[in-house]
Amino acid sequence: MTSENSTSGAANGARYVIGVDVGTGSARAGVFDLEGRMVGSAKHDITLFHASGSIVEQSSKEIWHAVCHCVKEAMMQAAVSPEQVAGIGFDATCSLVVLGEGGQSLPVGPSEQAERDIIVWMDHRAVEQAERINATGHEVLKFVGGKISPEMETPKLLWLLENRPAVFEAAWQFFDLTDFLTWRATGDLSRSTCTVTCKWTYLAHERRWDESYFRSVGLGVLADEEFARIGQKVVDGGTPLGNGLTAEAAAQLGLREGTPVGTGVIDAHAGGIGTVGADDDAEGCLGYVFGTSSCTMTTTREPVFVPGVWGPYFSAMVPDAWLNEGGQSVAGAAIERLISLHPAAVDARRRAEEEGQSLPGLLAALAVQAVGTSGGLSGVVSLAKGLHVVPEFLGNRAPFADPHARAVIAGLGMDDDLDSLVALYVAGVCSIGYGLRQIIEAQDSAGAPIRRVVISGGAGRLDFVRQLLADATGKAVLATRAEEPVLLGAAMLGAVAGGTFGDVRAAMAGMSQIGQVYEPAGGSVTAEHDARYRAFIKLQEVAREIR
Repeated sequence: MTSENSTSGAANGARYVIGVDVGTGSARAGVFDLEGRMVGSAKHDITLFHASGSIVEQSSKEIWHAVCHCVKEAMMQAAVSPEQVAGIGFDATCSLVVLGEGGQSLPVGPSEQAERDIIVWMDHRAVEQAERINATGHEVLKFVGGKISPEMETPKLLWLLENRPAVFEAAWQFFDLTDFLTWRATGDLSRSTCTVTCKWTYLAHERRWDESYFRSVGLGVLADEEFARIGQKVVDGGTPLGNGLTAEAAAQLGLREGTPVGTGVIDAHAGGIGTVGADDDAEGCLGYVFGTSSCTMTTTREPVFVPGVWGPYFSAMVPDAWLNEGGQSVAGAAIERLISLHPAAVDARRRAEEEGQSLPGLLAALAVQAVGTSGGLSGVVSLAKGLHVVPEFLGNRAPFADPHARAVIAGLGMDDDLDSLVALYVAGVCSIGYGLRQIIEAQDSAGAPIRRVVISGGAGRLDFVRQLLADATGKAVLATRAEEPVLLGAAMLGAVAGGTFGDVRAAMAGMSQIGQVYEPAGGSVTAEHDARYRAFIKLQEVAREIR
């Protein structure tokens, strides 16, 4: 929508909601009307600090500054006044924020830099701690697919206790990043059912922490203090927090003091909220959030235990429904890493920049051009003949819960031209589809069948990618009308907090619609993908054996 149209909306007293999304590399804000149309948006990059030992860190102060910048800019673009904002919602990656008294930043790693107070979701420093936790075989683990991941928070907390004991002791609060943002906005220490259930082992179906779990894994100190530092009050997504925005936060965001703030969710789950409600059969629909990593979200009326798939989690995404969550530890990032390994990548990236598009966008266009109109989007799989990829550069999140898994590339020759780069890109996108197919088959076997896939996330925007995923999985892939369904999902939480919708389900139904459907091609294309999928599984098995 143009600024002129937005101004017209402002003049007639229309109401709007804001969604804020903090991803791995940037913060974003979107302003939406109550039918789910985005009328303004902004993005601000944030820094990732890398160090040896699989350490990845961020700064909560930098992130809050980026959020404030984005909200102000998005409001300006939308030409919406603060008085017209009915509510604001937040989502973020499942990263661990460590703050001392008064919200003071504490250094979480060997850099000793206090501003580096976040252990990012993709940080794998706690692999050993995760393995020791899994060796306990505690009953709680059955709600995380049988094995806890080093991406989750209790292994990271245990790492801090063992390796940074002074920081652990000095910590006033341990936040999931989403809960940090809502605290920073409202002063309310309530935690989200989504964050603590999916990443901290909170048992939402019983509304309690399991004290015996924390004692058995070496975190008994948290139980001794009655979980005061990780959340004594846990509420569902969209629940209004505190008295809305504090005066300080409102001034920093350019909004009105008291603007309702909804309890947030993890970024992938915001994508699920922003997409699966667009399908009439949410229980048979898999939300696929395809970004730097990927997440799969499925809801069921009764709990379904799927080995290697996280959950079932109660009310973690859709209130009063059970959620199973899978995904790939890297997905968009795996494709970027894969194509960067090719000798032609530097020249191709330069060409893409000159043409004003992304490198994946350029390669997708060249792939379609190579097969011509007769081959169409589905025909590009023929370009990858002989090339096979298992894209597990950072382990297997699901269905094997194996952080030690690594990528496999088979069939490389000496070719260093652009055509061979295109072929490698096609093989890589197919491999993401085969990993998704494995998760779908695991859920089918456990009693949570998937009929269709609804896609969101920046890495899944291309028609080329959506069609390849449909062909690789054998399932129809649906795209919502919303350009930014993750932001939309966050905005829905603000809408519920502000009372414009009665609950999250009503917001999902009212603000999200299906825009396009990509059906599997069938025929010889299906046969080719089936053969490639069998090769994918064999390569995975061989990699496990030789490791």
